Amino acid sequence: MSETTGAGSAAASYKTAGVDIEAGDRAVELMKEWVKKTQRPEVLGGLGGFAGLFDASALKSYERPLLASATDGVGTKVDVARRMGVYDTIGHDLVAMVMDDIVVCGAEPLFMTDYICVGKVHPERVAAIVKGIAEGCVLAGCALIGGETAEHPGLLGPDDFDVAGAGTGVVEADRLLGPDRIRSGDAVIAMAASGLHSNGYSLVRHVLLDQAGLSLEARVEELGRTLGEELLEPTKIYSLDCLALTRTTDVHAFSHVTGGGLAANLARVVPDGLHAVVDRSTWTPGPIFDLVGRTGRVERLELEKTLNMGVGMIAVVPEESADVALTTLADRGVEAWVAGEITDRGEHRSGAALVGDYAV
Repeated sequence: MSETTGAGSAAASYKTAGVDIEAGDRAVELMKEWVKKTQRPEVLGGLGGFAGLFDASALKSYERPLLASATDGVGTKVDVARRMGVYDTIGHDLVAMVMDDIVVCGAEPLFMTDYICVGKVHPERVAAIVKGIAEGCVLAGCALIGGETAEHPGLLGPDDFDVAGAGTGVVEADRLLGPDRIRSGDAVIAMAASGLHSNGYSLVRHVLLDQAGLSLEARVEELGRTLGEELLEPTKIYSLDCLALTRTTDVHAFSHVTGGGLAANLARVVPDGLHAVVDRSTWTPGPIFDLVGRTGRVERLELEKTLNMGVGMIAVVPEESADVALTTLADRGVEAWVAGEITDRGEHRSGAALVGDYAV
């Protein structure tokens, strides 16, 4: 018996359903050169396998190696990239969000995998995204050992996409950083953010694009560039800077300032019985933060619990080590300053607080 399709209909295929395998293969070929640039000597094989391989014998030099793992995405910043048609920077954001979480415990980033979901595979576009991820991995000192590109027609529009990633690092057990090391009198060192980084874009897009109707292509004088260029500024990757700091001074803890803002993220590493006090007057947030607050009439506390307000990473070090820490960061081109201190709890509950007003 012969099989028939409906009257007048063409035979169905994966491609007519919206999934183009050949386009996916073309994307893989285009991204290979960028992935190769991230290779470490411990990586085995190349793209095309079912799993990425990393030679764990490299960890034999550790007495008690602890593996650190993290996963994340970049939120609705991808919508700005889509609107701008710029795809080769969003990968920096992804690496930063994953690997700067891993380095917080003192771990060296080892390798990363990515997941790119698209409505329709445009090979050059996917390759550009992977190029950005690969460049970010180089900046973080890790290898990109694999990934997945998924085409979801019907769920996403032809130009829609999202990215996510997972990473692994390693730290010697007796070098693990965190709340147990923090002491009263420690200095809180702030490292400058490169901009909004990758958090709070739902608020930023709502205020600047939806409510105010600003154009991404319009030049904003106070920003010194177009709004789109400002919003797509890649997230600063601090991984190697933080590791350098652990080699020159006795770091007690790091805090990656992401969703929740500075106070909430710093509070995550402050132990019971102690309090972190950060003085707002020690720095001035960049103009993008004022633009969002002023345009949307967003209260300062709302801004501070949503955006990084100009601080992307915190290091907590002994007070006597603060100068060495600042010198190390300055030598690496990282703007940093003493923004506060760790105190006994006193009348405060354990956690972190911002005091004073921003410098103007």
